[in-house]
Amino acid sequence: MDAKKYKIGVVGMGPIGQTLAVHFKEAGCDVAVCDNDKDKMVLIRKEGVFLEGVIKKSMFFQHACTSIAEFASLDLDAIFFCIKSTHTDFVLEEFRALDNGKICAISAQNGIDIENKYFEVVGESRTLRMVLNFAGNLHAPNVVSVTFFNPPNYIASMDDSKVDMANWFSEVLSSVSLQTETTTSFQMIQKIWEKTILNASLSPLCAISKLTMREAMGIADTIEIVEQTIIEAVEVAQKEDIRFGDNFVKLCLRYLKKGGDHFPSLAVDFLNKRETEIDYFNGKIVEYGRKHYVRTPLNLTFTNLIKAASSKNKEVNKHQKVDPEVIL
Repeated sequence: MDAKKYKIGVVGMGPIGQTLAVHFKEAGCDVAVCDNDKDKMVLIRKEGVFLEGVIKKSMFFQHACTSIAEFASLDLDAIFFCIKSTHTDFVLEEFRALDNGKICAISAQNGIDIENKYFEVVGESRTLRMVLNFAGNLHAPNVVSVTFFNPPNYIASMDDSKVDMANWFSEVLSSVSLQTETTTSFQMIQKIWEKTILNASLSPLCAISKLTMREAMGIADTIEIVEQTIIEAVEVAQKEDIRFGDNFVKLCLRYLKKGGDHFPSLAVDFLNKRETEIDYFNGKIVEYGRKHYVRTPLNLTFTNLIKAASSKNKEVNKHQKVDPEVIL
């Protein structure tokens, strides 16, 4: 494995971006990182990035940028986008100005159909997608507490034309204990739905109830809501010819019961009065349900409640400053 075969950029220095960047750098890759938070990037330049929790590592980065435009001189081969789905349009506009027709875009994001936005900018042949099975929280701008890793992660070329590149990424990450497997474009769609169903079943519930993942999965009443939300989503997925294995619902519940005593990402955004990714979670399940005339009352309720409350939050934010690090 030639660790210098591809030059890599990582956009978005949240828990996912920092974790991926550290592992690529540990493997010996040429890595440049980017985030528009200037204070965070100053800290990363001076002190590096620290991973704590179930993964303990640290790394310095020579190239720490505050805009994608700064990547222009680095001759990158691939850029990993580790951003919220709600920020994708804005970031891709920046990328469009940089694109030389050769750079591959890898979406390391949650949610259904997010890869379609990349098709519009770079085309299907230069788009790859990841499903990540680790998560964490920022304890400081450059310190990630990795709360769990349930290997493997998955990566795929969305038209199967970049399988060699996907295999290289898998080998590189696996070589430094971030086990990752290459899959086909069709298998990736199933993996995306599986991950989204897990997110959609618990994230909005935690947001509305203000229960952590562990708390929500420790109460019979909320477990019943989670289970029924999953059942709705599975029925919709089956209409899309997506088939899950035996006991999928039970396996989902078992997986979710291992969640930590913290809020999932969507709940953190909601509680901090930030825009959420609900349209790509429960909202997509509702959208596909309507397409196939499948009723999804729980997913619809979660979607509309989160959107209604978020709309009110926008009005509040116009009149007062909200500390983004404080969970109400």
